[in-house]
Amino acid sequence: MQNHVLDYLKNTVDRVPDKVAFADEEVALTFRELEHHLSAIGTVLAGKGYHGEPVLIYMDRSPQEIAAFFGVIAAGDFYVPLDEEMPATRIGLIMESCRARVLICQERTAAKAAALGFEGEILLYEDLIKEAPDRELLRKCHDTAIDTDPIYIVFTSGSTGVPKGVTACHRSVLDYVEQLSETLGFDEDTVFGNQTPLYFDACLKELYPTIKFGATTYLIPRELFSFPVRLLEYLNGHRINTICWVVSAMTMISAFRAFDEVRPEYLRLVAFGSEVFPVRQLKLWREAAPNARFFNLYGPTEGTGMCCYYPVEREFADGEVIPIGRPFKNTQILLLKEGDVPAGEGEEGEICIRGTGVTLGYYNNPEKTASAFVQNPLQKAYPEIIYRTGDIGRRDENGDLIFVSRRDYQIKHMGHRIELGEIEANVNALEGVRLSACIYDREKNRILLFYVGDQEPAELTAQLKEHLPRYMLPNRTRKLEQMPLTANGKLDRKALQQMIEKDKGEKKSR
Repeated sequence: MQNHVLDYLKNTVDRVPDKVAFADEEVALTFRELEHHLSAIGTVLAGKGYHGEPVLIYMDRSPQEIAAFFGVIAAGDFYVPLDEEMPATRIGLIMESCRARVLICQERTAAKAAALGFEGEILLYEDLIKEAPDRELLRKCHDTAIDTDPIYIVFTSGSTGVPKGVTACHRSVLDYVEQLSETLGFDEDTVFGNQTPLYFDACLKELYPTIKFGATTYLIPRELFSFPVRLLEYLNGHRINTICWVVSAMTMISAFRAFDEVRPEYLRLVAFGSEVFPVRQLKLWREAAPNARFFNLYGPTEGTGMCCYYPVEREFADGEVIPIGRPFKNTQILLLKEGDVPAGEGEEGEICIRGTGVTLGYYNNPEKTASAFVQNPLQKAYPEIIYRTGDIGRRDENGDLIFVSRRDYQIKHMGHRIELGEIEANVNALEGVRLSACIYDREKNRILLFYVGDQEPAELTAQLKEHLPRYMLPNRTRKLEQMPLTANGKLDRKALQQMIEKDKGEKKSR
């Protein structure tokens, strides 16, 4: 039984040592080079006595950063990715939570790393990879590892403003990679185009299948996602045939008519997730890439990447919801109503995850862990942990899961329970609308709509009256030149909320 994620790489290096594994615009690492770099890094860490503990990685998004991740795992430690685009306050909170003794940076990030106020040892990547690998030392680290040992901590946003460190282990990642690969059909000919920053768990879809199959991953330059035509040209130029992107990154291409100029010539697999994909935009993608298979993926960081999938094999009507489908093998989804009662046919309930994909919890945060990683209320005979996602879902007549909304996106307005996602779906179905997002102003009891599109607010509101009841109509509609996005490419609802607060402050000062 495989119990260590780096066993994937050993088999691949033996088979295709000189094939490119990870590349960006500056560096391309072959599998042989990748293995040498990670072995050197692992040797230094283990030799210095760092074992079974967090290691901070403060590097540019690059093939070298990926090698550093794997080097940390080789030493029997777990990596904690940082990034210079993170606010200094957030980095400080992460360092405080981890209490790490060592940090790895590179020459380009060394000055900024030194300014973080980190009190432990700082190691330079360029120096680490010069070390001769100690194979016997690394073998001992490997042989003493078990599959419940952590391999990474990824920090997500916390409701109190304090980030939470989701801790995943070998077993959760191995099961995820195996089920994702079998379902989507990755192989040695897969060429990934990575969109997400490496400090998000979304990159698991590329990192580990690449070393499992001997595939290739290109780290797409971040700036190209502001230039849709150039981005499509990049995909064609590198013969990228597989993308696993957040929905906002995809709609940015289709909504701005980039397909009128360039079509993706090599795409054979398109997986999307993290947000609801407007049907109108999905149609444009399917027309532009007629030979590609499309999958809707769903899952929280706490469930190790994605836990549900839905193959898009039919046409959907505008405004229709694309299912999130069914769980991967070895995963079960429980829908629990108030009082932890299972939801009946067609009823809504909180989506809860059961299985090996459930991560170990939040690092150094037992209180938050205990509130979200809980005993399965349907199983009282022995300990069994499930993860409560906070997402609301239901099953349709085919047994497929339908994502309804985040629990905190449900509001009570004018005496009615309203899903803000339903308003967004109707707005996105209108001709000329590219992106939209709804925010609820609880202080003034108002629904606020932000959108990017061709119509003026009054025109859009008039069209919405034909689709929504009066109590669901936004109280205020605001047109934007572009929608604020997070570093991961998702809609940045916090930024929209800050716009509201700024407007309130300006009105008070007048």
